[in-house]
Amino acid sequence: MSDPVAALIARLLAERWLPREDELARQALTDASFREELDRRLAAAGLRLLDHPYASHIAVAVAKAQEAAVFAGPKAWAATNLGLDRDAIALLVVLWSLLILPKRQRQITRVETDRDQDQGQIFADLKPVPVGEEVAEPVSERTLLADFGDKLGGKMRINMNLGVLARHGFIVRRKERLYEGPLLDLAFDYERTARRVLDGSLAFVVEESRHTLPIDDADALGGEA
Repeated sequence: MSDPVAALIARLLAERWLPREDELARQALTDASFREELDRRLAAAGLRLLDHPYASHIAVAVAKAQEAAVFAGPKAWAATNLGLDRDAIALLVVLWSLLILPKRQRQITRVETDRDQDQGQIFADLKPVPVGEEVAEPVSERTLLADFGDKLGGKMRINMNLGVLARHGFIVRRKERLYEGPLLDLAFDYERTARRVLDGSLAFVVEESRHTLPIDDADALGGEA
């Protein structure tokens, strides 16, 4: 007998993420009864669905109630279950700030603009939230090294950690550019983390990235949502 909920869970565990356009992923996001059963089965295994209306993928993560069982070690609380070093996690936060925050602002602006334009139309179509490269700009690797090299372990260490983050699906590296990977927009609680970043030491860098034109082959800084 076909069991689409079990199939979706198995695929999420095996593939680690699925695009929102996937048939079963779309059903999980639009079918209330399907989602209720999915959440129930995931919770029974100590898991939860990771999704965000502005993210292009979905994934699974450890449920809040099971975080202590997974991350609480004898000496310290682990930041992830991926074995990332502290400098890799710091780099991940920087990349999230440079790629996701500007992208999110573009998405929100686009949605608000479309909504304002459609207010006068009685039967206006509900437009999907833009999630692709039309709203996401890359970051130059050279700019990243210039701005953060001395703080994140130097060129060799950063290059190594970029490779690790790429293998885990947080970023994509192409032609010395860093693009958002499938998991980057799901890795942090946006509402909580965004305010900490914008009020903290990365605020200036994020603000600079918002005013930068699309990058070329020079070392201009690419922005994000």
